[in-house]
Amino acid sequence: MTTHAPQATQSVTLPASLDEAVAALGAMPAAVPVAGGTDLMAAVNKGLLRPSGLVGLGRISELRGWHYQDGHALLGAGLTHARMGRPDFAALIPALAASARAAGPPQIRNAGTLGGNIATAAPTGDALPVLAALEAELVIAGPGGARREIPVSHLLAGRDMLEPAELIGFVRVPLLHAPQVFLKATGRTGPGRATASVAIVLDPARRGVRCAVGAIAPMPLRPLEAERWIASLIDWDGERGLAPDALAAFGEYVAAACIPDQESPADGGEAQPLPPAVLHLRRTVAALARRALGRALS
Repeated sequence: MTTHAPQATQSVTLPASLDEAVAALGAMPAAVPVAGGTDLMAAVNKGLLRPSGLVGLGRISELRGWHYQDGHALLGAGLTHARMGRPDFAALIPALAASARAAGPPQIRNAGTLGGNIATAAPTGDALPVLAALEAELVIAGPGGARREIPVSHLLAGRDMLEPAELIGFVRVPLLHAPQVFLKATGRTGPGRATASVAIVLDPARRGVRCAVGAIAPMPLRPLEAERWIASLIDWDGERGLAPDALAAFGEYVAAACIPDQESPADGGEAQPLPPAVLHLRRTVAALARRALGRALS
């Protein structure tokens, strides 16, 4: 498994179906499921994790594709970032494809999976703000062939956790056939972990704008008031254009909602200004939100 931790794992199981994987986890409660292993093996190599067993998901073909269901795409949790970044997938869900292409260097994109990005729930996960903006749902596989659905946001917020022997099987994403944009800022040139990211999804049928901001908090943030305000300014029956000052105001609205000013102290004194690094992050979020909405509307 790794040259740094040769005793990390005692047994490896390679099931051929989702239900077999669930059964294997039920038989070995201390085992850990693994698909691409980009986060798991990094933890093992650092000595942060010593799983007693692994349940490999790489042979489960049903998790590596997608199909259509009632106006939604049912995405297998085993879809790699590289696969989601291809043109045919980008034609279906452009923002998710863009986040997949930005997920890191080729070796990460070829191994890392959609389900792993969700299960790890790292704040910098590029797919997470897109899934939050799309209001995607998870199809969870449980023992005995059981299936249940929960919003992605509930899992990320800890409102609804995976039970023992449960696995993320699929991600249900609405096919809106409307503009979507994902942008992120990194601390260096080229692929890297996001310091901030923004996903914008237009929903013309509901005359709505959905926005999610990632990497600045433990889970993606939805500035709902900013969404409603900017949606009320868009001419949905016309060219959907907005004046530059409206775009700039939207960016500031989103940034202030996600990174608010410090509250005044209880004794009535003046509130302290935000530290320079936080102000820079807020300006970054504002710029990303402004540019993302501008691209979506154009």
